[in-house]
Formats: sequence, C-alpha cells, structure tokens
Amino acid sequence: MIPTITTRPRTDEEIGPRQPGAIYQNVDGRFEVLALITDPAEAAQLLRRDNARWAVIVRDTLRPDGIPFAVGSVWTTSDYLIRPARTAYATAA
Repeated sequence: MIPTITTRPRTDEEIGPRQPGAIYQNVDGRFEVLALITDPAEAAQLLRRDNARWAVIVRDTLRPDGIPFAVGSVWTTSDYLIRPARTAYATAA
C-alpha cells in the first residue's frame, strides 16, 4: 500500500474572493468584507484558536445591527460573490 500525502489548500484558495469591499452570500447571510487579516498571530487572536492562518472581518448586510465580526471559514461552493472587491479607485472629475 502506497501512503498518500494530503496537502493543505493554499491560503488564497481558502480565502477565495473575500477582499475588502467585496460582498458575498451564503446560507448564514450576506456579508461585506471590511478587512482581511493574514498575520497568523492576529488571526489566531481574533478567532480565538491557535491554528488560524487568516481571518476575515465581515458585517452582515441583511441584519439591521450589522455588527462586524471575524470569520475563518473557508470559501466553498455554497458561497457566492455578489460584488467583487474594488481593486482601483476612479479619479474624481
């Protein structure tokens, strides 16, 4: 029997298109991404778990209170992008 080696998905694949400014939806709600934390120490503190490598600060746009909170769930096929993050700003006329 040949042993199989499983590798962890790359961080970019886990985060998906969740960059600041993006809005995505899943069964839990519709979320605006406020910040992306890629420092493992800061992510671990925000998520209160030792093995965190990243965290996303989001706000549920469907809730009137919309209090920001940190998530560390991986991007899956049940998540879908409603509005991509802005990569550049237009100049004012």
